[in-house]
Formats: sequence, C-alpha cells, structure tokens
Amino acid sequence: MRLLTMTIALSMVASVGAACGGASDSGESSGSSQSSGGSQSSGGSTGSGDIGAGTGAGPGGTSGAGGNSTVGSTGAGQACATQQSEAGLQQVYLAFAFDVSGSMGAGDEPWHDKTLKWDPVVAATKQFFSDPESAGLMASLTFFPGSDRRRMCRAGTYSNPDVEMTPLPSPAFGEAIDDVTPRDDRDWRMGTPTAFVVEGTVGFIEEARQQNPGKYAVVLVTDGYPQLCDDGADTIEAVVRRVQAARENNIATYVVGVANPPVEGAPESVENLQEIAEAGGTGDAFLIDTGDPAQTAATFKAAIDQIRGTAISCTIGIPAAPDGRTFDKQKVNVTYTSGTGNNPTTLMYDQECAAEGAWRYDDPGNPTAIELCASTCATVQADAAAALAVEFTCDDVIQVPR
Repeated sequence: MRLLTMTIALSMVASVGAACGGASDSGESSGSSQSSGGSQSSGGSTGSGDIGAGTGAGPGGTSGAGGNSTVGSTGAGQACATQQSEAGLQQVYLAFAFDVSGSMGAGDEPWHDKTLKWDPVVAATKQFFSDPESAGLMASLTFFPGSDRRRMCRAGTYSNPDVEMTPLPSPAFGEAIDDVTPRDDRDWRMGTPTAFVVEGTVGFIEEARQQNPGKYAVVLVTDGYPQLCDDGADTIEAVVRRVQAARENNIATYVVGVANPPVEGAPESVENLQEIAEAGGTGDAFLIDTGDPAQTAATFKAAIDQIRGTAISCTIGIPAAPDGRTFDKQKVNVTYTSGTGNNPTTLMYDQECAAEGAWRYDDPGNPTAIELCASTCATVQADAAAALAVEFTCDDVIQVPR
C-alpha cells in the first residue's frame, strides 16, 4: 500500500469583475445555494459532484466538464473563475522507541532466542523504514535501555533520538539498527526502562513540534514489562501515567508487543501492554506471536503497516483565500475521490460528526482547519490513492453554527 501523501487541490473561487463574496440577489434562502458541482445544499453538503467543474472555466463561467455548468454565479449575473492552490494533510511524525534489551535475544533463557525474536522483528522494522510506501512520513528512532547503565532510568537519556526525525524512506534507520545489534550474547543491554523512554521521547516531541507543527505519535516496540528501575517506575502504571499525560497534550502512543516464543517455561510478558495502548488513545496493542520467524516478520510488518495507515492525519489547514478575499466559512465544499477513479463525492458538513461521510471545522467560531470525521477519516486512510478537494465558493453552501 502506498502511503497516502495526497495533495489537496484547493479550488478557490474568486470573482471576475466584482467581489463574489457579496450578498446574492438570487432569492435563495440563507444556507441554500447552487454549488459549483450543481447540487443544492442546506445546512450541509451532500451528494456527488464533478470536482473538475469550473477548472477550465473561462470568462463566461462555464466549466471544462461538458462546458455547460455555471460555476458559482451570483444573482447579479457575476461569474466566478477558478483558481488553484495546493496544500497537504497535516505532516505526520512517528517517534519510535525500540527495545534492545537482552530478552530480545541474549540467549540466557530458551525464550530469549535471537532467531525467534530479534531477527524477524528487526527485518520487518528495517523494511518499514526503507519501504517506498512509507514516503510522506517523518520518523525518529530511540533505542532503550541506554548504553550507560547508570543513566538508564533517566528521561534525559532518551531526549535525543539515535536517529533524528528523518523523511522516509531512509537507510539511516537500518544502519542504526545494525550498529546497536549485539555482536554476541554478552553484549546485550539489560533492563526495560519503559516509563523513562516514553517520558524522554515525549519531551523530544514537545520541543520538536514547536518548530515543526504536525501530528506526532510515539510507537513503542517492546517485548516485556518495565523492570530494573527504582522508585515505582518499573510498573505498567508508571508508563500509563506518562502516556495519559502525553495524550492530553495531543500525542498518541501506539504499542507493539513482541511475545515470548511458545517454549516450555516462557512467562507471559505482553498482555498488560494493552493498558498502555488504551491510555495512549490508540485502542488495542499489537501483540506479535513468535515461534515461526517468517510469520513473526509478516505479523510485525502488518502491525506497522496498520499504524502507518491510521497515523495519517485527517486535518487540512485552511489556506489564505486568493486575491485578498476574506475567508467565509459558509462558502466551502469538500469532495473526496477514491483511488479507483470514481467521480468525486461531496462530503457533508456536520460539526457534530453524527453523519457518515462528513467533515467539520476545528473551531466553528473561528476555523483554522478542516477535520474529517471518524468514518470519513477511516475511509481516506484505507485508500492509498484517494484525493480530496476543498472548494471555496461564492455563495453559501453550508450553515455553520455561530
């Protein structure tokens, strides 16, 4: 699946010879007008329309699609020409925290088998970072525990990633993983300071997004519960508290748990990781069975691919209106075209997101962004070749709460 790096074609409709934003004399009721797609809308946009309507419009206001569709004309006989601008969905940043503790492959226990845990997980991880389908994402990588045992249980140890935020795909991640891979069984790091790597990674994110706003998330990859840190920090509860605080600051946490292989005596070590994922606002943790290296690699890849899809932002920043026009929040249509090339569908505006296939403003009183509602977002995230268009019309096509 190619990562959705859709370009948002913004059809900004400006007036020709007069300001289109003026009041219409057409006699239509407030909130109900002719959209550029030819559909009527009252309180929300529905139905399907031709997203290309007006793209080839000349001074007469006819569209390039058939040449017989009036584009946002006003009651005074004024016509609108279409202008194009581009904007993207909100940039996504994934901060990976990757467990390199001995339980991933030190061989000191039968269930710490490198060939069953470390090797297949690393193979799938490298593939994700180098996969052309990851294009459009930014990612960082932090290994834990740190190499200095004395500083292992300090958040500051993890505030600077081993691989800084980097556009994907990139070979830098595979090279870093190769560098950290132990040369022999005695070279593994001990301990699982999960609470501190989460805290340090969140601190890094908070600093990074001051310079580069976007959608940030932590991706925690670990094979066990926290351990070997004092003062109550080696508990799931300590991790949950930090993840909840991050979530309240709009930083989600995904969890990938690598289970012990099904050998005699192997303890259960990942079920409680569900609590971390729930606190992080991402639903269930991805728990990976081991025992069959090929299946482990495939399952791990599927989990990361799902994270890649669901992490795609469904927020579109509202650009400045062209030619000095003032943005009018009631003169907006949003359309969706699937990757199969079907005709675009006009999405419904619904500030409460109660309807299927809807969108809303981030703040109806003073909107700065368009947000796809949950069902619409899920559809877009699952459609790698989807395209969205935002059309700024001359007449009111939706009604926005005051």
